[in-house]
Amino acid sequence: MTAWQRGPRNLITDVGGLTVGNAGDAALKSGTTVVIFDAAAAASVEILGGAPGTRDTELLAPDKLVSGIDALVLSGGSAFGLDAAGGVQSVLRQRGRGFKVAGFAVPLVPAAILFDLANGGDKDWGLHAPYRDFGLAAAEAAGEDFAIGTAGAGIGCTTATVKGGLGSASIRLDNGVTVGALVAVNAVGSATIGASRHFFAAPFEIGDEFGGLGLPSPLPADAVLPRTKFDPAPGTNTTIGIVATDAILDKAAAKRLAIAGQAGFARAIWPSHTNFDGDLVFAAATGRSGVRIDPAGPDAIMLGAAAAAVMARAIARGVHSADPASGDRLPAWRGLPV
Repeated sequence: MTAWQRGPRNLITDVGGLTVGNAGDAALKSGTTVVIFDAAAAASVEILGGAPGTRDTELLAPDKLVSGIDALVLSGGSAFGLDAAGGVQSVLRQRGRGFKVAGFAVPLVPAAILFDLANGGDKDWGLHAPYRDFGLAAAEAAGEDFAIGTAGAGIGCTTATVKGGLGSASIRLDNGVTVGALVAVNAVGSATIGASRHFFAAPFEIGDEFGGLGLPSPLPADAVLPRTKFDPAPGTNTTIGIVATDAILDKAAAKRLAIAGQAGFARAIWPSHTNFDGDLVFAAATGRSGVRIDPAGPDAIMLGAAAAAVMARAIARGVHSADPASGDRLPAWRGLPV
């Protein structure tokens, strides 16, 4: 086995068959990120946090009728952010996309939200929240290149110690399969070790994609002490992400991929999956590589390991790439003392 290589963009769009778009408002300190699939993709979900907010996740269960979805949405705004999926549906309906039933095409757009209402942004939006418009704009802007850090669903993200953000990364395996991750990091816990600038995800870093600092040596005495947001309350946080691959998977295999993606949360955030997070991972397979993964073979183990590693890297990249902005209540990682 050769060392894993990141894709040319080091983004989830290195996986063939999907594009990504961002939209949001810096003054609001919130936004939306959308993944659009070129064709219906097999997908599933795993939720391990105690305070999730979702739309249309039940249809992703392996025993449900629908075999593929058209898009996925990650959004800020708490429950208001679920409106973003409606904007994405509007764009896809105009393109003739969707599940065909009774003469109609119904775009299938599962969504997950995070809580960023209390981050210092101006949430006085009047009668209607702006997230439907964010979803529409993000869908229309979707392409192979997109911003990470303080962008899209990552605009208003925070962690226990520094700003969070939108992160993405990719891995290309020896069998020709690509695995990518996209994540909005808004955790109760911390992505950095103790009071240092070092990331928990350091063992999985490829090159210097999030600073190249490695692990501190020796590990600080406070490395294992949980650092959390002050006085967390249910619904005030949540890390939400997507693992995608161009392998051929069915919904059951996609479920296993989503579970593996959650292992990336545990590798990159301490503590993770708390009662006060809604930690969620979608998984999707476009099948573009033409490689079919045998669930009883070694390639399935490698695929799961890649999903965990790429998610951990995406989390660190999201925090590493965050930009400081007016009104922030936490510093960006780059502002920490060296």
